Amino acid sequence: MSFPTKLLNEGEQIVLDLHPHWWFLAPPVAAVVVSLVGTVAVALLVKQPVVTYVLVGVLLLSVFWLVVRYFRWVSTSLVLTNHRLVHRSGIVAKSGREIPLDHINDISYRQHFFERLIGAGDVLIESAGRDSQEVFEDLPRPGRIQNEIYRQIEGAKERLADRMAGRRDLSIPEQIEKLDELRGRGIITQAEFDAKKAQLLERL
Repeated sequence: MSFPTKLLNEGEQIVLDLHPHWWFLAPPVAAVVVSLVGTVAVALLVKQPVVTYVLVGVLLLSVFWLVVRYFRWVSTSLVLTNHRLVHRSGIVAKSGREIPLDHINDISYRQHFFERLIGAGDVLIESAGRDSQEVFEDLPRPGRIQNEIYRQIEGAKERLADRMAGRRDLSIPEQIEKLDELRGRGIITQAEFDAKKAQLLERL
């Protein structure tokens, strides 16, 4: 389930939209496989109805665990935009946390040996106004996430410096006007103008 674009502010763009690593689903998947194999084996070899019923019950519980875990996986996301970091979770009861990039003081990540092999790990964020680090667990490629957050923080600092120096980003109408000038000078084609104009209008 991707982050709704209607929740983005003007000029805000999604850089990363991540769910937990697939390893998050591994325990219930393993439980389903083991209980299924055990149920079939007992039904065919042992032929004890009571034991078979017990194993079927275990199988159903494993499937239920997998379904619940899957919906937790789908409903949990870490979204990085060029303005903020957003963590959302919850199936029925929703919770969310937003951290503006200019409030982030430190970013680190940790991986155990096995997590390094499968490309999973935890990202730790230290932000202004918080007494301790916030831990976002079981994320894919945490090193890449750390680097991308730093890159977006630097971009936010550059935009702030531009505003402080009296420069500002062009509004969408101004960007369309500039594109029209480029089209009139023959630098871009009509098709390129129409495509870019459509992209800009989608952000309104």
